[in-house]
Amino acid sequence: MKSPRRTFLHLAMGAAALSAVPRIARAQAYPSRPVRIIVGFPPGGATDIQARLMGQWLSDRLGQPFIVENRAGASGNIGTEAVVKAPADGYTLLQVVTPHAINTALYSNLSFDFIRDIAPVICAARLAYVVVVHPSVPATTLPEFIAYAKANPGKINYGSAGQGTPQNITCELFKMMTGLNLVHVPYKGGAPAVADLIAGHVQVIFAPMSESLPHIKAGKLRALAVTTAARLNVLPDVPTIADFVPGYEASGFAGIGAPRNTPSEIITMLNKELNAGLADSKVRARIVELGGTVLGGSPAEFAAIISEATEKWARVIKFAGIKAD
Repeated sequence: MKSPRRTFLHLAMGAAALSAVPRIARAQAYPSRPVRIIVGFPPGGATDIQARLMGQWLSDRLGQPFIVENRAGASGNIGTEAVVKAPADGYTLLQVVTPHAINTALYSNLSFDFIRDIAPVICAARLAYVVVVHPSVPATTLPEFIAYAKANPGKINYGSAGQGTPQNITCELFKMMTGLNLVHVPYKGGAPAVADLIAGHVQVIFAPMSESLPHIKAGKLRALAVTTAARLNVLPDVPTIADFVPGYEASGFAGIGAPRNTPSEIITMLNKELNAGLADSKVRARIVELGGTVLGGSPAEFAAIISEATEKWARVIKFAGIKAD
């Protein structure tokens, strides 16, 4: 006769095996219909391009369309809210980018808690910004620009895509660490800000690589430094800010998230397939063209990246007194 303890363990193991069956079956059945990737920003920008790149890879690998749906507005909050309210079944995903971490500190009346309500799937890439100036600015290096700005406090305008955007907070971090007095000129998006920089209406922008690289190559803008900890392959001769301002680092990120309580086996599957995509040479090359550094990794690693960015940018927002428009 079996002992009661052995009988209990046998039954427990059997129950665990049975409970695993629906999870395995559910993962094998997913996806059985089209999946939406919500992008909280307009089409055509780096965020949208990244989402479409990942969506196409998943479509090819998993045999169902992964369709990008742009729900622009409120610095990505409209799109986030749509995903938070969606069923947690893997059929609605979110393109997660730096503004999502910024918004946690920038907005006090959100209907959701991003860190609580969005489950990280994977961080596809780190994204760089580049300090670009109008050719009329009498500085060909970052130290020369710092000296010029110190000699002209309050007379140099920097543009951004708006209050609380990455262009805004990366420059505010720079101001915080150098003591410079630069005047913020917010625009309704990155493209008009860069257009006004080319026209000479503002003097400097901490611009996303995707928005600035063509103009740098055309000689319309001068690149002084990149914001990342290391130099970039696309601009190998451009130093980092940290080369002259020790400890400075500012980078964005792009990845995929899902509503909280999305089945772990679905998140694991998506993570596995996206890591495979990030190992593909064509996908990697496209990310590098957009000014990114390919990352990949686990959902837990992406959670750590989001948490670190949220804390970092909250400090800058508080120091600079940045308020949402």
